[in-house]
Amino acid sequence: MALTKSFNETVRAKLQQSPAFRKALLREAVSAMLSGDLDTGKSLLRKYINGTVGFMQLGTDLTRSPKALMRMLSPAGNPQAKNLFEIVAHLQKLEGTILEVIDTAA
Repeated sequence: MALTKSFNETVRAKLQQSPAFRKALLREAVSAMLSGDLDTGKSLLRKYINGTVGFMQLGTDLTRSPKALMRMLSPAGNPQAKNLFEIVAHLQKLEGTILEVIDTAA
């Protein structure tokens, strides 16, 4: 039995409907990158951007080419830390949230 919606369409719909899901996906993207899984982090960040602000608006907001941002977060992309942090900082601002790093080692 075939699915009626693609996974990406389902994620996009959920992102548009649920502020809690948006924040959780952004948090998971950053968490993946901080734990060394850059590929998963970039993939989650792409899904977040596609389902929320979009690359066209993000490019306008950051005065960057949307295509350059898409390439940065593509599977073969190798973004500089400065660029990643600039994107994440802007997305946090748009979302109205602040992500913090907490040392859980005791």
